[in-house]
Amino acid sequence: MESENNNAKDKSSKKGLIVFLKVFLISTALLSTVIAFAAINFYRNIGPPEIPTTQPSAINRGPISMPSGLDNDDDSDPVMALIAPERFLGDERRELFFTFLIVGLNEGKNANTVMVASYDGINHEANLISIPRDSLINVNRSNRKLSGAFLNGMVSGGGAEGGIAQVQREVMSVVGFVPDFYVIFNYDAFKEVIDAVGGVEIYVPFHMRYDDPLQDLHIDIPPGLQHMDGQTALYFARFRESNRGFRPITDYQRIKNQQAVIDAVLSNLMRPSNILRIPEFIEIFNNNVYTNLNFDDMLWFASQHNVIRGEDSVHFHTAPTDGSSGRPMWYEFLHAPGIVELVNRTVNPFRENLEIGDLDIIRQ
Repeated sequence: MESENNNAKDKSSKKGLIVFLKVFLISTALLSTVIAFAAINFYRNIGPPEIPTTQPSAINRGPISMPSGLDNDDDSDPVMALIAPERFLGDERRELFFTFLIVGLNEGKNANTVMVASYDGINHEANLISIPRDSLINVNRSNRKLSGAFLNGMVSGGGAEGGIAQVQREVMSVVGFVPDFYVIFNYDAFKEVIDAVGGVEIYVPFHMRYDDPLQDLHIDIPPGLQHMDGQTALYFARFRESNRGFRPITDYQRIKNQQAVIDAVLSNLMRPSNILRIPEFIEIFNNNVYTNLNFDDMLWFASQHNVIRGEDSVHFHTAPTDGSSGRPMWYEFLHAPGIVELVNRTVNPFRENLEIGDLDIIRQ
């Protein structure tokens, strides 16, 4: 009799546990759904960002803080930059069209990645133009590569603000205008975002192998489709030199690799499952990115992932060049006619086309 009572109690306990688990799972699912809908509705109530009218430091950055390593120790007056040719300073903007300057800094504060991007909020399309880091810029300094702009601006004065202003001026000489928003990120941001989206799948065309004991750098990425975490994706995006017997690549191939990583990250970000992780991405921005996008701006752009449909809505380009200077500096000469055509077709935020005279490109 006692055995039967124990069995009855066990069955009752198991039944109670099953009921509890069902209620818990259903409640969790309902709560997640409510949070997701609340997030979507919250994003819908946020309007599109206002276009900045001055650059770089008069913009209210809201909650965005200066990340570690980009501290601004200079209390001098902010450096302003002309944002477009004078004939565009009136009401000549395309509706709901936003542009971005994206700069990826290495440990030494040199730019390994420089991109000008646009988002068309009417047609829900995005374009990204990579500008080769070795581009010859019309500036008065010993190293006239675009890659040195941020560090030069920091050292010359203004700290990070001076660095941003210098990059903006030099990018304007290439594309004819200063992009509305700037996003200056370091390697930690790159790695953390990729880890946050669960890694990325990238096709590796050949075995990438490089060892540099002085930097404690060891890259070994086999060919084929690879699932990469943040660190591996960073190695893939940075790879250029190789060990003897392995294949090096050019800067243009490295740009394509960087674009492949960004494309994979964007594809993962557009997954519905990542909508609840947007606060995590914003926290990564706060810790590792210097930008004039405020919190509401980021939420509005984050909400746009619901209306960007498929890979055909994001287009990658590379600024055309016209040969190299060769040794010792290996400057890349930019091709002004090709750049004007590309800019007008993709990232120009104005109704009127830019002209070659609006650029300041040194010709070969």
